[in-house]
Amino acid sequence: MILKDILYKTAIESVNGTTDIQISKIEFDSREVQSGDAFVAIRGTQSDGHNYIAKAIESGAVAIVCESLPDALQKGITYIQVENSATALAHMASNYYGTPSQSIKLVGVTGTNGKTTIASLLYQLFKNAGYKTGLLSTVKVMVGDTEYKATHTTPDSLTINKHLSEMAAEGVEYCFMEVSSHGIHQSRTEGLHFAGGIFTNLSHDHLDYHKTFAEYRDVKKRFFDQLPKTAFALVNVDDKNGLVMMQNTKAKKLTYALKTYADYKAQILENQLSGLLLKIDGQEVWVKLIGTFNAYNLLAIYATAVNLGLQEQEVLTLMSELESVSGRFQYIISDTNVTAIVDYAHTPDALENVLKTIENIRTRNEQLITVVGCGGDRDTTKRPVMANIASSFSDKAIFTSDNPRTENPEAIIEDMEKGVEPQNYKKTIAITDRKQAIKTACQLAEPNDIILIAGKGHETYQEINGVRNHFDDMETVKELLAQLNK
Repeated sequence: MILKDILYKTAIESVNGTTDIQISKIEFDSREVQSGDAFVAIRGTQSDGHNYIAKAIESGAVAIVCESLPDALQKGITYIQVENSATALAHMASNYYGTPSQSIKLVGVTGTNGKTTIASLLYQLFKNAGYKTGLLSTVKVMVGDTEYKATHTTPDSLTINKHLSEMAAEGVEYCFMEVSSHGIHQSRTEGLHFAGGIFTNLSHDHLDYHKTFAEYRDVKKRFFDQLPKTAFALVNVDDKNGLVMMQNTKAKKLTYALKTYADYKAQILENQLSGLLLKIDGQEVWVKLIGTFNAYNLLAIYATAVNLGLQEQEVLTLMSELESVSGRFQYIISDTNVTAIVDYAHTPDALENVLKTIENIRTRNEQLITVVGCGGDRDTTKRPVMANIASSFSDKAIFTSDNPRTENPEAIIEDMEKGVEPQNYKKTIAITDRKQAIKTACQLAEPNDIILIAGKGHETYQEINGVRNHFDDMETVKELLAQLNK
């Protein structure tokens, strides 16, 4: 493809050399550059691509896209200076792959909690309705029926457009995509054409990256600011930030809520371990998912499907068939009648929602044992908050490792313990080894007790000092309960 065509819509500040050259492919990782490639130098959180321009040229790059030009420009190389390399990469990726988002109805889901569930269940619902459907999520990427491993909640812009291009080639009509605050801030979603955007809620998360809650909120808002007038913006107005998201959007404004006036309303009639009975816009529907937080997710799914053209009654029927998403309130019941629940809850709000859901369905004649940890190299301020929530709502709380990454696991647990109120001290145990913590919970559990294992959900690894070791919470608790049952 010709460089000048790839550069369409990029904010160019200067050009040195010719843009009438053939480009083999685009790369932003200098290690992947080959002969005839264009290299985009991006300033990342860990390293600066500008430091690898010379290496990219050595590897065969014929064009360099950067924010700051090198002191010495090599003859025969085209240098494109841009305002923002990450934004330029996003537009270049879209152009290179033939603007695939324009041929697919792409819906983005953003917010602190619920992104994976809503995107995954919308994929499931539209697939069950007979449409060719795509998914870009934390758990997996689906191009029709073909599954790819997910590496980020929102992949880099080259990967996004590559998958969208594959979807377009397969005739995919709808794609549902998680849109993270990191992805928005790093311009990974720039240049994509969205048919709709969904806002779930906003609570304490990623403050290691965004520094303030206001910045975190405003980054989320930017996604809605950029939606075209042909799209819809569907927001949860039970969250006070919902209306903020819609302040400057050109999209059609739609609201959903359980508590306040909204375009789409739902009421919880029954909430049991086996599912929810909801009334949505006057119609009753039984679903297999559990908890108030899932009532919000399902209402967003209903509103989205209706706005994408499905009939209301058809949507309700399809909703009743939906299966829970991996690692989202997944549960098993052992031979001794111990219920073990695995959930991805890794923020204070998500953990409290899950614990309140269990509170609503338990009889109070059983113990609730919670196993929870906090991630290393991430927002430290939520650690004591999550420990306080776990110890307040549980009969026993076991603090353990999540993904310690490069931090000392004991130090993370010490941070958590600072949030435990004096009356709850005796209810807490600290066990650094996650498998041992889950084993202890299983040993403490009597018949009819409930074990909640929170924080990792669908993840099948534990990251310690840069190494990802195999670890699956559901697999582990199944194995340990089976051993104890023998």
